[in-house]
Amino acid sequence: MATASLLPKPLSPFLSNPTLFPSTHYFTRLSFFHPVDHPHCTKRPNLQAQAKKKNSWLDPFDDGEDPEMEYGSLFTDGKQEEDPRPPDNPNSPSGFLKFPAGFNVEIAPLALKIRGDVRRCCCVVSGGVYENLLFFPAIQLIKDRYPGVQVDVVASARGKQTYELNKNVRWATVYDPDDDFPEPAEYTDMVGLLKNRYYDMVLSTKLAGLGHAAFLFMTTARDRVSYVYPNVNAAGAGLLLSETFTPDSINLSDGGYNMYHQMLDWLGKPFRSVPRQPVLPLRVAISRKLKEVAEAKYRSAGAEKGRYIVIHGIKSDSKASMQSRGDPDSLLPIEVWAEIADSIRGLRPVFVIPHEKERENVEELFGDDASIVFITTPGQLAALINDSAGVIATNTAAIQLANAREKPSIALFCSEEKGKLFVPNAEGKRCAVVSSKTGKLIDIDVGAVKRALQIFDLSLALV
Repeated sequence: MATASLLPKPLSPFLSNPTLFPSTHYFTRLSFFHPVDHPHCTKRPNLQAQAKKKNSWLDPFDDGEDPEMEYGSLFTDGKQEEDPRPPDNPNSPSGFLKFPAGFNVEIAPLALKIRGDVRRCCCVVSGGVYENLLFFPAIQLIKDRYPGVQVDVVASARGKQTYELNKNVRWATVYDPDDDFPEPAEYTDMVGLLKNRYYDMVLSTKLAGLGHAAFLFMTTARDRVSYVYPNVNAAGAGLLLSETFTPDSINLSDGGYNMYHQMLDWLGKPFRSVPRQPVLPLRVAISRKLKEVAEAKYRSAGAEKGRYIVIHGIKSDSKASMQSRGDPDSLLPIEVWAEIADSIRGLRPVFVIPHEKERENVEELFGDDASIVFITTPGQLAALINDSAGVIATNTAAIQLANAREKPSIALFCSEEKGKLFVPNAEGKRCAVVSSKTGKLIDIDVGAVKRALQIFDLSLALV
């Protein structure tokens, strides 16, 4: 008995006692289970369906704007106004007042925070000449949506050449955003450069993962907007970005002419009393110096203004071919171009070569009297097209430049789908699209190209 008394007493099965919890639905009657009963609860069930979250990674409890809030004051209604303050030093390239925008907070207008004004915007554009050229409508949209904004661009060395055709860009800085392993010195220098410019908004067309999102985050811009990968590589990028867009494929250039439609839709979205901003077509501005350089080149080649046709898209391994990354099959050998050029009547074909080594191949087929122009920059190509009677080209930047300058053109594509993607509304742009039936550009029907040459006769008759 003594040994039995030393044993520990067993615990009573209190969880099995039904008297302690008489009803399972007792807690369902408690008021903290019903947010509607509490006026101080920030979660509003009736707003969850109609409100669109800005970024679920940043604040999962953000229901959007309060529909009961009344707007319309001077600081929150309408578009932003141009900055009326003159720069402290007009000769300074920075254009700062006495202090940079980040240090002299007192003079910043209240609308900069409430209305979301954008005084300085940086665009990090991925790709080469073609991709940067198609980004021009987005830059024009930014200028129209935010009056007085200063737009800067960060692009590759080839992409920077495009912005001599854009008068809306203040500075174009060379930095290849597509380089996966940049030099540490260049990387840190570019981060410091962008940070010291105090941008209000940074846009990026490079598909961002965690690394590129961190690069944009370190610029300390208020709005960080970028495309992200459509796969697991985008994990974590949304934590560092204000707005993200997910493309349909891993190659953004597959979208053709409207490859930036998601970003354009976000930039031109209506805001309170500001209606939706329309997207203008692609337009380029050609300086007088570019026109003089191009005129000297085509006159030395034996062509006259308005009496020649530009032929662009000769097969070459040069990086100056100005192809699109969404259509790698967009160059034809010189033998196919020879068949097309022989059918041109009344106008002189001018062959644009991206490298001097292609000159011998053209002279072998056409002799020494052939009009050959060596052009590697989009600015000189645009000036050459501007003085021509039309363009015959594959899917290169020459087709987009011809449409921007409203010149008649014949576009050669490897497939009909590519033609619809890169040249939408071809009839309205006076562009005849000729596509291959086999899906390979080398198999294009030369007879169909010859029949399409009548578009130049029609344009000359109208003139």
